[in-house]
Amino acid sequence: MFSFLGPMVYGTCYSPISLKDQLKEMGFADSKVLNEEQREKFFEKIKDSTDVLGWMIEILSPNFISNSMLRRSKYNLNALSHDCAIGLIQKVLDKGANLKEVYVDTVGDPAKYQAKLKGIFPDLDITVAKKADSIYPIVSAASICAKVARDNAVKNWTFKEGITVENFGSGYPGDPATKKFLTDYLDPVFGFPQFVRFSWSTADLLLQKNAVSVKWEDDDDDDQNDKKRKKDSAGTHSLFTFYKSEETGNKRSKKHSFFDERCLKNMTHF
Repeated sequence: MFSFLGPMVYGTCYSPISLKDQLKEMGFADSKVLNEEQREKFFEKIKDSTDVLGWMIEILSPNFISNSMLRRSKYNLNALSHDCAIGLIQKVLDKGANLKEVYVDTVGDPAKYQAKLKGIFPDLDITVAKKADSIYPIVSAASICAKVARDNAVKNWTFKEGITVENFGSGYPGDPATKKFLTDYLDPVFGFPQFVRFSWSTADLLLQKNAVSVKWEDDDDDDQNDKKRKKDSAGTHSLFTFYKSEETGNKRSKKHSFFDERCLKNMTHF
């Protein structure tokens, strides 16, 4: 389950293969099983171990996530996650690291994800696995970096809307504090503060229920296009359907609802 408040953060760590045993001895664990104090201590250890570890993070703002998921050509969470991982691997390579092995915690089907990464980085030995952050110490370290960075981003969040929020909870749907925050700070016209990933279903349902309903002028066109696409995909067409008949060509084009609703007409004489 994902929180729908604040940014998403992806992390990577890289280390010499010869130091695998030393990495194990550092005792890293999946960030989800550690408390905040433990994560902070491990993160300090990572920052102090420059001879053993390098690290990077990628931060995606809530606004970017929602805009990506709601754009015309959908860009879902799996694609976002994959692209972040690809970008982080490439950044490590660009820094001059001689990468040989890559371990990734899966998002989606591990085999397909691994094949995708292997297609992009054919020279690397890539392993994509479920719960990789609890199996491989290097992935555990990366998850700690990402979690600490996200926690700090959330704690120090500055609301551009000029509001002051004392408690917005964990960001998960079942948290009473999160529910109260969403209810208290839902503007009926402008929606939620940018801290909220408004494309999430929980936030979307609240907007539908409590915000002002908006009808966009191109909604009718989209509905018509959707119906046409469904009709077109229902079966094959005769070759003759690609040619315009004289009768069809003489028909007047349908006026957009924008003009009908405002009683507007074309005028040629005044």
